[in-house]
Amino acid sequence: MTISMYQASAPRFANTLNNLAAILDKAQAHCDLRKIDPLVLTAWRLYPDMLPFTRQVTIACDNAKGAVARLAGVEIPRHEDVERTFEELKARIAKTVAFIQSISAGTDQYSRDALGAAGIRVASAQGVNDRAVAVIRTRASGGLL
Repeated sequence: MTISMYQASAPRFANTLNNLAAILDKAQAHCDLRKIDPLVLTAWRLYPDMLPFTRQVTIACDNAKGAVARLAGVEIPRHEDVERTFEELKARIAKTVAFIQSISAGTDQYSRDALGAAGIRVASAQGVNDRAVAVIRTRASGGLL
């Protein structure tokens, strides 16, 4: 049985982002329990030369929606990078997951013809997917991978 580009990308991206949203819930609960200002954690950098946590989340979302849009041959939705709180970050994740899920596996959007029409060489479609998976996993883990 062969696996389609849709099966190799969209569900994996949505799952990773949903896991990230669950981590944000745990972080919010930790802040509430310890009486920590949530903005301290959202602006936190694991290491001085790393981007803040909010930027890590937006990069993960941008790469997921960008890869799915490129592979499907549709326009990439634009989201402003203004999130600061856990709720705003979760809303960003929800918008991204909703877009990913709006691309259905049963259409010709992920077909070789659609990829070719979008200017993506079929041989490079796997490369688009592989790069996106690596970036999303790294950003979702806070850069630890």
